[in-house]
Amino acid sequence: MTSPWYKSVSSMFGLRPRIKALLFFILGVLTLVTILAPLSSTSYDASTSSTLVPNVYSSYRRIKEQAAVDYLDLRSLSSGTTLKEFPLCGKERESYVPCYNSTENLLAGLQEGDVLDRHCEFEREKERCVVRPPRDYKIPLRWPLGRDIIWNGNVKITKDQFLSSGTVTTRLMLLEENQIAFHSEDGLIFDGVKDYARQIAEMIGLGSDTEFAQAGVRTVLDIGCGFGSFGAHLVSLNLMPICIAEYEATGSQVQLALERGLPAMIGSFFSKQFPYPALSFDMVHCAQCGITWDIKADAMLLLEVDRVLKPGGYFVLTSPTNKAQGNSPDTKKTSISTRVNELSKRICWSLIGQQDETFLWQKTTDSNCYSSRSQDSIPLCKDGDSVPYYHPLVPCISGTTSKRWIPIQNRTTSAELEIHGLKPEEFLEDTQTWRTSLKNYWSLLTPLIFSDHPKRPGDEDPLPPFNMIRNVMDMNARFGNLNSALLDHGKSAWVMNVVPVNARNTLPLILDRGFAGVLHDWCEPFPTYPRTYDMLHANELLTHVSSERCSLMDLFLEMDRILRPEGWVVISDKVGVIEMARALATRVRWEARVIDLQDGSDQRLLVCQKPFLKK
Repeated sequence: MTSPWYKSVSSMFGLRPRIKALLFFILGVLTLVTILAPLSSTSYDASTSSTLVPNVYSSYRRIKEQAAVDYLDLRSLSSGTTLKEFPLCGKERESYVPCYNSTENLLAGLQEGDVLDRHCEFEREKERCVVRPPRDYKIPLRWPLGRDIIWNGNVKITKDQFLSSGTVTTRLMLLEENQIAFHSEDGLIFDGVKDYARQIAEMIGLGSDTEFAQAGVRTVLDIGCGFGSFGAHLVSLNLMPICIAEYEATGSQVQLALERGLPAMIGSFFSKQFPYPALSFDMVHCAQCGITWDIKADAMLLLEVDRVLKPGGYFVLTSPTNKAQGNSPDTKKTSISTRVNELSKRICWSLIGQQDETFLWQKTTDSNCYSSRSQDSIPLCKDGDSVPYYHPLVPCISGTTSKRWIPIQNRTTSAELEIHGLKPEEFLEDTQTWRTSLKNYWSLLTPLIFSDHPKRPGDEDPLPPFNMIRNVMDMNARFGNLNSALLDHGKSAWVMNVVPVNARNTLPLILDRGFAGVLHDWCEPFPTYPRTYDMLHANELLTHVSSERCSLMDLFLEMDRILRPEGWVVISDKVGVIEMARALATRVRWEARVIDLQDGSDQRLLVCQKPFLKK
C-alpha cells in the first residue's frame, strides 16, 4: 500500500459523509484501474532468460492481489467496519522460519551449498495467520538469570537430541526437568569460557580478557556460535558479539542464543555474502564451527571473512589440528589451520599466536600490503562502500580503497562522523532527541505494564520496564541513537539496529559505533526464529514500507512472529498511518493505544502489547 493512500485516509477523516464517500469512490476506481492493468503493459528485455518469467509473473500477481486486499481493508477502515482477526496458525508453524525451506530450494534446482542459504524468491504463498507459541512455552526469566537458565519448552530441541549432541554440548548445558541451565565455567572448548577468552587475550598480547577494548576489540562476529556461552561471556565484558549460524529445524544455535537474550541471527555464507558492509567487525571467531574453508575455489569463504574484518582485526580459529578437510588428494592430509594459514599469506594476514588448537591471525593495517604481493595473488575488488544484500560471494579482496580503512586501534568518534559525512551538530541533535524520546517511552510504558502486567506467583513487585526487556529491535535505526540512549540511561537491553534497504545507508556508522546492526528488506521476513524479541521499535518505518509497495498486513504478521508473548511494540508515524496501524494491530490481537504527543505535530505513537495466546 502506498503513502498517497494514507494521505487520502488521513484527509478524509474530517470530511462530511457524502463528500467522503464520493472521494473514496473516485480513489477506489483509480486504484482498481491501476491494479487490474494488463500484464502485457509491463515491458522487459526480451532477451531475459525464460526461467525468470515465472518469477516476474509471480511477483506481479502477488503485488496485484495484495493491492486489492489492501484496498478492501482501506475501505473497511474508512467506513468504520471492524476488521476481522487473522486466524491462528497450526502447530506446524510454531517454529517456522520463512525463506529457509531446503525442500523447496532443492525443487527449484539449487545446488548443494545454495540449498542452505536464504531464498525468499522460492517462498510459496501461505495462509495469513498468527503464529501461536508451543503448548509448553513460558515467559523467559528476567535478565540476567534468563541468560543462564531457559525454559525447555521455548526452544525446539528434544531430550534425545540433547543427549546425542556430544560431550561439548553436555558440558555446555544441563537438562533439568523443564529447564536448560548453561554453566559457562564448564562450557566452551577445553578449560571453560573464561580460560578460553583469557587464552585469546594472551595471544593478542593482553594481560586478560577484560582488556579486549584496549586492543580495539568491541564487536565480534561469532560464526557457528554453539549455544552462546562464548557470546554470553563477551556480553559480560561489555563487548558486542553477534552469533550467526545456518538455519536448523531443531536444536538451533541461533534460537538457543536468542532465547538466552544474546545477539544472534540466522545466516550462512556458502554462496552469498553476509548482509554487512566491508570492514564491519573487530574480530571474527570460529570455534569448531563446521566450516570447510577450502570448499570454494580461490578460498572465497575466507575472503568473505576478510571482507567483514576491519584493518588490524583478528580471526580466531579453534579446530582439531589433526582433522583433515577437503576431498582432493592435495588437501586430504592438510588440517584446517594449515590450509587457512597458507591462504592467509595471500590476503595479508599474519599468524600471531597459537595455543593448543586455537590459532589467531591479524589482518594487516597497511593497505599498501596488497600492492606488494606477488602477481599470482588474489585480486582486489573494485568496490565502494555499498552494503551488499545477500550478493554472491566474490573471488577478490574487498574494502582496500574504502575511506573506512582505519585500524581498530586508531579509531576516534570525530573521525568516524567525518568519514560518514555527518556534521557534529546534526548527530548531537539526533542523539538528544532520542534521549528525550527514550525517557518518554519508559514513562508511557511503566503505567501500562503496572496495569496490564499483573504480578505472577512467586514474583516480587514489578520492576521498571527496562528490566523486563532483554533486547530491542529498532526496525528503522537511522544513526543508532536509540541504542545509544539505552546505554546512556544504563539499560541492560541490547539492540538489533536494522537499516531498511533503500533507506539512507547508515549501517557502516552503526557498526563502527560498536553496535549490532544489519541490512534488511522489510518486504521480506527477518532471518530469525519466532518469539525472539522483547520489544520492536519502528520510527517512520510504515511510511517507508508503504512507499516500497510492501504489504503492511504481512509486515504486522512478521512483527508478531518475531515478538515474544507479552512483548511490546512502539510505532511512531504520521496520524493517518497510525490509524491504519491500529486497525492492523487489532487483526493480530495486540492491545493497542494511540498516544498524542501534544507537540503540535501530526506525529502519533502507537503502543501495543502482544497477548500470551495459550492453547
